Amino acid sequence: MIKKSTGILIIILCCLGLILTGCPKKTVVKEEPSSMKREEALKREEAAKREAAERAAREAQEKEAARIREEEARRAKEREKEKEKEMERERQKAFEKSLVAKKEPGISGEILESKLFKDVYFEFDRYDIRPKDTEILRENATLLKNNSALKVQIEGHCDERGTIEYNLALGERRANSTKKYLVSLGISPDRISIISYGKERPLDPGHNEEAWAKNRRAHTIILSK
Repeated sequence: MIKKSTGILIIILCCLGLILTGCPKKTVVKEEPSSMKREEALKREEAAKREAAERAAREAQEKEAARIREEEARRAKEREKEKEKEMERERQKAFEKSLVAKKEPGISGEILESKLFKDVYFEFDRYDIRPKDTEILRENATLLKNNSALKVQIEGHCDERGTIEYNLALGERRANSTKKYLVSLGISPDRISIISYGKERPLDPGHNEEAWAKNRRAHTIILSK
């Protein structure tokens, strides 16, 4: 009986001890406000650095892309220039090959002709440039611009109808109209002289409208190159 009472007493004492001492509490350490601010500031600084680095990287990429585009454009321009030079050299070779000595020498000696200089034609008893022949004269003007050392002479020709005197005057007006049109396209008048042969040098010796149409023309010859 005594042992049983002793055991109950021990249990009671233990319970009282627990009640008196209580359960162990977890210690909470409160962070100081200044420490939190420093941490937040560091995070913002790091974020700003990352953003600045990313921006700098993007700008560097954009600059490099722009440099590459500029370099490609420069190279394309150089290729285009070289292509134009090559085309000009080919045109010059073709022009040189086209030159032949004219059968009838000029006053100052041998003169040249080129099939690249095309004739323009006129209606009967007219000396005005026809609209369909203006493109021909533009091509002739381009040849003169590409060969700036050339001096040329425009020959005026007529068909066989009419007097010698009348056709000489008409041929001169035809040659002069051709010269004026070339001058209007930017060719110096000092590079162009004119002469009239009237009906003395027909291209086609026939005596019909087909032949006469061929003979009413302005023909270009080369005086120097």
